[in-house]
Amino acid sequence: MIGSPENTSSAWVKLLCLYTFASLVETVFYGQFGAFTPLYLPKLGIQPGEIARWTGLIAAATGLVGLPLLPFWGALADRFSRKPVIIRSFAIELLAGLIAIAASSIWIFLLGRIITSLALGNSGLMMTTLAERAPSNRQGLAFSIMNTAGPLGIFLGPLMGGPIIDRWGFKTLLAIDAVLLALVVLALTFGYRDSFKGSSRQPILRMAGDSIKIILRSSRLRTLFPALFMLFAGWMLALSYVTLAIKQLYNGPDLGTTVGFVLGAGGLVALVLTPLFGALADRYGMWRLLFIGSVVEVLLWPLPALTHGLIGFGIAWALINGLGSGVFALSFSVLAQSANENIRGRVMSFAFLPVNMGLFLGPAIGSLITRVSVFAIFPAAAVFTALGIALLVLARKQPVENQAPLPVRLPKQSVS
Repeated sequence: MIGSPENTSSAWVKLLCLYTFASLVETVFYGQFGAFTPLYLPKLGIQPGEIARWTGLIAAATGLVGLPLLPFWGALADRFSRKPVIIRSFAIELLAGLIAIAASSIWIFLLGRIITSLALGNSGLMMTTLAERAPSNRQGLAFSIMNTAGPLGIFLGPLMGGPIIDRWGFKTLLAIDAVLLALVVLALTFGYRDSFKGSSRQPILRMAGDSIKIILRSSRLRTLFPALFMLFAGWMLALSYVTLAIKQLYNGPDLGTTVGFVLGAGGLVALVLTPLFGALADRYGMWRLLFIGSVVEVLLWPLPALTHGLIGFGIAWALINGLGSGVFALSFSVLAQSANENIRGRVMSFAFLPVNMGLFLGPAIGSLITRVSVFAIFPAAAVFTALGIALLVLARKQPVENQAPLPVRLPKQSVS
């Protein structure tokens, strides 16, 4: 059992290992769910001509439903405790996987995918807890290790899942994911003790509203969040449809394995480029590297649509996905630098909001764009990224305001 921070010097290392394992399993689950859903849709009765449209609709619905609830998870953690809110997300993912396994129609399968949107909000809470446990001179190391779970999961998930899809089917893959998620729920439940107890007694709805007001009061944050949203909308658009693009380029056997190799190569490049971006950003500046990476992305996005073979497509996708992962990682640092320490914790609880909104808007627009061609998503992603850069320029010009947290408002008491 991992105790409170003062118990042992190794307690934070054990917690880091636990959180990193949980994040890795979660990334593998989402990566496989998204990558192989288009290949599974025909078994749910979807005709070939409708697969692109349903792929976009499923991804958009998944991103949309959970967004209104995002402020409440941080508020519930502040009001009561973080640990149950963290465990809640993995339990929901387990439930979603089980529903998808049992689905006999597209509507039940869609329900399973939508339920995953109720699992948002765990990463910020885990990073906050880890920051309280890790020594101040080891927090950067702890965050970097935990956040490698994303690129590693993107690499390993499709790579390992492809052969399983080809030999035993999508349901078998989801069953394996469900077992891993169950292990995560048990490990988080019994693997450490959370000493944090919420002290606020405000109504949950008011606390959630105050979190949004903190962002709206800052001119930089009001511009930065839409900028990051546009950047990630293009990336999420491409991620949703890249499997269908691969399917058009490859007509041989073992399609799942081929998809896994192409997406796995993209994850491998991300695993290399993401820490490289971080090191260069430490030396030359977060904003500068964010701009450079985003501009290069705009130039590279049309390349997959111009290739005429699977190898060229795979190379182009690997480079773009690696850059996208690097830009994604830098966004957390830029966001943290754009809020003073008084409100940084509340702001960082919304760190994944831009990518979650991008997960909704990107595929929703993609369901229309792919009526022309599935490869049209790549120049469309370039347009999204260019708009995001323009907003980044505006956000960078805004000052970081010395904003104080909103005052605690005690409930009114009646006068006897």
